[in-house]
Amino acid sequence: MSCFSAPPSANSGVASLQQARLDALLQRVWGRPGFYANKLRAAGLSVGSSLSLDDFRHRVPTTSKAELVADHLAHPPFGSHALVEPSDCRRFSQTSGTSCGTPLMWLDSSEGWQAMLQCWRRVFAAAGLRAGTDRIFFAFSFGPFLGFWTAFEAASQDYLCIPGGGLSTQARLELMARAQATVLCCTPTYAQRMGEMIRQLPQEVQLAIRANLRRIVVAGEPGGSVPEVRAALEALWGARVFDHHGMTEVGPVSFEEEGRPGGLRIIEEAYLAEVLDPATLAPVASGQCGELVLTTLVRLDAPLLRYRTGDWVRSGRDERGWFFEGGILGRIDEMMVIRGQNVYPSAIEAVVRRHGQVAEFQLEQVRVESMAELRLLAEPRENANEGWAQGLEDSLRDQLGLRIAIEARPPGSLPRSEFKTNRWVSRPQQTPRADS
Repeated sequence: MSCFSAPPSANSGVASLQQARLDALLQRVWGRPGFYANKLRAAGLSVGSSLSLDDFRHRVPTTSKAELVADHLAHPPFGSHALVEPSDCRRFSQTSGTSCGTPLMWLDSSEGWQAMLQCWRRVFAAAGLRAGTDRIFFAFSFGPFLGFWTAFEAASQDYLCIPGGGLSTQARLELMARAQATVLCCTPTYAQRMGEMIRQLPQEVQLAIRANLRRIVVAGEPGGSVPEVRAALEALWGARVFDHHGMTEVGPVSFEEEGRPGGLRIIEEAYLAEVLDPATLAPVASGQCGELVLTTLVRLDAPLLRYRTGDWVRSGRDERGWFFEGGILGRIDEMMVIRGQNVYPSAIEAVVRRHGQVAEFQLEQVRVESMAELRLLAEPRENANEGWAQGLEDSLRDQLGLRIAIEARPPGSLPRSEFKTNRWVSRPQQTPRADS
């Protein structure tokens, strides 16, 4: 019987389960010389030490991605954090390399891989997917990114899975229609792109897609929990959107619950979560924002202890555990301070989607007389009104209190991706003011 067979209830003893799994994890760490055994000894812990959940949070230092990169460089090619030999591993994955520049290669044993598949099964079940009935279309190419493979393999245990790798967007839509797909799995940005292209297809293809599709499971970007993005996607497809988030380093972490859109529930049987102030590493109060820090409890052969994910969330708990209103609010390394105000791409995207005149956009940070400024590059929709740019600039000023210049770009000129779309570009060079 799977240890993930049912969500925890208020009296299910999740803390006891976490403690037992943490004890087992620490014993495995102590039994394997390498990155984490050295890290625990450096923190003053003796070999074989067991810790309560509270002691663990206070005595074990956090782990940063920069530390993992350094460890991989010192112990190529896979680093020394794994608790088994490469010969005992069966799966390879790799991070995107967007935050530290150097992608990390990650190995998993069959046991750790299966534990992550069980987490993904929780995600699909929470989205209301029907085992033996739903047909899931996976609209991405199968590269080394962990999320694609774990999602597909987990789904294959309960649903009919339709791979869409190696196809154009139009070919994917046509295949969805022919196969009568009921669920789409992709990033929010790519779901937007596919949804907009539906209108260019023959009427019978459009009708076949909309007649069958009922769920869209998105991940990879914060947009899935942004109300304006969700509303835009649901209007395009006529299907309910469900958010999820995870990382190659830790695995599938959270899911959206039926009847509670715009937030994410942590899979607490598999992860010990904390929300910390990124500057002080102290816990933040409920309702305040901080960095999500995770300890993996079931991915035992490739664990991470108190890993600083770089994800910005609003701290919150209820009777069932951690629940983050607004989902992943952004990445700490994407936050910019503009005239004393913290700005995240997700907040700007919410205004852009609500405005409804823009097909795609990208944000540029530029330096103007030693001050940070933002510029929004935008492709207008075909039916955009003549004053769309001024209207969007006014909306951004009214809702965010910032003046962000709008620069129109030709249709199709801005980058699009089926993976994570990069909408945040820094231009360090000096740019003179327009009125100087």
